[in-house]
Amino acid sequence: MEAILPVATVLGPILLLAALVYAWLRNRKTSRSVDRAAERGARELREEVAERPQKDIDL
Repeated sequence: MEAILPVATVLGPILLLAALVYAWLRNRKTSRSVDRAAERGARELREEVAERPQKDIDL
């Protein structure tokens, strides 16, 4: 039972670092189609907000 603490102390940060590296590698670059879809959605949202009367917007 006493051997678990040193193992957890060593393996915990290693597993955390591995998870961070995996997430960074997976999310570092998006495809062009995803970028285009995001830009199109943002543009449509901006246009929709600009067309609404100011009194309809809840803050």
